[in-house]
Amino acid sequence: MINLDDPKIYSEFDPSNMLERIGESSHQCSEAWRSAADFPLPPDYSGVDKVVILGMGGSAIGGDLLRSLMLDKCKLPILVQRDYDLPPLVNERTLVIASSYSGNTEETLSSFSQALKTPAKKLAITTGGRLKALADESSVPAFCFEYNAEPRAAFAYNFFSLLGLIQKLGIISIESKDIDETIRVLEELTTRFGRAVPLETNPSKQLATKLWGHLIIIYGAGILSKVAFRWKTQFNENSKTSAFSECLSELNHNAVVGYKFPEWLAEKGFVVMLRSPTLHPRILTRYKVTAELLTDAGIPHEVVDAKGESPLAQMMSSVLFGDYVSYYLALLNGIDPSPVAAIDYLKRRLAEA
Repeated sequence: MINLDDPKIYSEFDPSNMLERIGESSHQCSEAWRSAADFPLPPDYSGVDKVVILGMGGSAIGGDLLRSLMLDKCKLPILVQRDYDLPPLVNERTLVIASSYSGNTEETLSSFSQALKTPAKKLAITTGGRLKALADESSVPAFCFEYNAEPRAAFAYNFFSLLGLIQKLGIISIESKDIDETIRVLEELTTRFGRAVPLETNPSKQLATKLWGHLIIIYGAGILSKVAFRWKTQFNENSKTSAFSECLSELNHNAVVGYKFPEWLAEKGFVVMLRSPTLHPRILTRYKVTAELLTDAGIPHEVVDAKGESPLAQMMSSVLFGDYVSYYLALLNGIDPSPVAAIDYLKRRLAEA
């Protein structure tokens, strides 16, 4: 197994310095929050009764987390649309937000083009590309940011831009102390998970080592349900590893029955359970009982507790931990975490078609 404490492996397997991008998460949050607060928006954008967020991949996960975070706090429904088509519920009382890091995501461009033909309020979040051009042509506000990274590594910027813009419109309310705590927690965790911290005291290196060579399944609930999905996609893209995510308590009605087969699951599977103390007491009990079922089935598993007091800090601390674990697992796999050759191939074939 590759030695994660060997400084030479980082230049060998990470020439694009993905690790530095992950370590900038707290800075991304603070910069995006300030920029969004200063961004001008039309006054009538506050008069909506629903929000539809268009996006794919790393540009859509921010919408998922926003919806999870505000599920019991926001009176307006928030929908995340990952598709070529706009949902039929869009009307003049809808705020449609198209989010694409590159500005060239074809599904997002397709649905946004449809939105331009509706009376809905429109907004774009991007670094440029065709999305910015379409927004400019139609006099749609475009929140543009500059951050040179893989789209998934710009997640914190995208998410906090979205939070800041929705907050500015009065659709949600996030206390400044929660923003400050989140940034502080991310800064603290970055010092704990960095490459200079040896394996024996680095929780992210330790978990990556346990996951190496396993089929990874991530469980989450409540505010961490979509964080589990973020872990899944980070393992896919960074580690080039198959991974899956499940949500409690839904998985207790089906997945727990599937622990018996295939028989190699006990040897090759590994379940990571993302947990928050703010979850419903019955959900926390389900975590305990689910762990008992995993133990009975002989399936390795580990509980990862969110850090921080506020739901936002707990959500972001869990995201950051997953980012570091997926990064170190990429190195253990002896592979560069940045390129996504399969996605590049798929895009080329779609362009040919």
